[in-house]
Amino acid sequence: MRAVVLEDAGRLAEREVPDPEPGAGEVLVEVGACGVCRTDLQIFQGDLPLRRRPVVLGHQVAGRVAGTGERVGVAWLHGADGTCPACRRGLENLCPNAEFTGWTADGGYAELVRARRDFVFPLPAGFADVEAAPLLCAGIIGYRSLHLAGAEAGGRLGLFGFGSSAHLAIQVALHWGCEVAAFTRSERERGLALRLGAAWAGGYEDRAPWPLDAAVTFAPAGSVVVAALAALAPGATVAVNAIHLDGMPAFDYDLLWQERAIRSVANFTRADATAFLALAAEIPIRAQVQEFPLAAAGEALARLAAGGISGSAVLLVGPA
Repeated sequence: MRAVVLEDAGRLAEREVPDPEPGAGEVLVEVGACGVCRTDLQIFQGDLPLRRRPVVLGHQVAGRVAGTGERVGVAWLHGADGTCPACRRGLENLCPNAEFTGWTADGGYAELVRARRDFVFPLPAGFADVEAAPLLCAGIIGYRSLHLAGAEAGGRLGLFGFGSSAHLAIQVALHWGCEVAAFTRSERERGLALRLGAAWAGGYEDRAPWPLDAAVTFAPAGSVVVAALAALAPGATVAVNAIHLDGMPAFDYDLLWQERAIRSVANFTRADATAFLALAAEIPIRAQVQEFPLAAAGEALARLAAGGISGSAVLLVGPA
């Protein structure tokens, strides 16, 4: 099969590699499209250490089960042990033995991907593969972030950074009745936020017209977390949607005082994925997509690094 392989940090190569062979409890998925995530970029750049070498990146996979044609999605959480204390508490996202698609297991920058049968998700009707792919990480993790920030109660919500995940999350937030403020350096992203229904858009250091009842940060910068904290109303929470931050600067305790809270968002559970995909079909959520051929995976990552992607970048691999 064709695959774009990360041979070492910063070094991608298109290769012909052997087809993966599914084992017991696994399926082989024919990849139709695979989203390009900021986590892929962080693995590529070495911000996240390589857990295997070489590895096929990509964890937003929409395709079909080989032999049956069932449309399924493959996401970041490749598997969990099901027996540890975290799994028994319903927190398989925190399993110490978890495996991750495109990091510890080969992912979807390829024509075929091997996945655990119990960790793939039926795709809702009405989404082509290219539309479904961003839902499988950007969408799911954005949904979990909104939930952990308390946005399901409605109210005034701040989204800090407005890339692939945030442009899907705002559609969920508006469905829940939130009034949304978008914070981003990019004028293009501010325009997208306003077109999607944000009540206000500005820079990270600008002040929204009102204190925030909840906030989610998407930018991988600790300074943005502090900016979000400064914008919160008393008793509100900022959820940090990032697997890697550049560091947390010191900040005055008054920003945290009055029961404000910061909490990290780690991966997702299968329950999150199932609930979000059903909600995505109900709304329905529409991803803004920039398409690239599989061979242009390196270009897509470079464009993402340079801030040149509006919405979500998606690699087109097989038939839609």
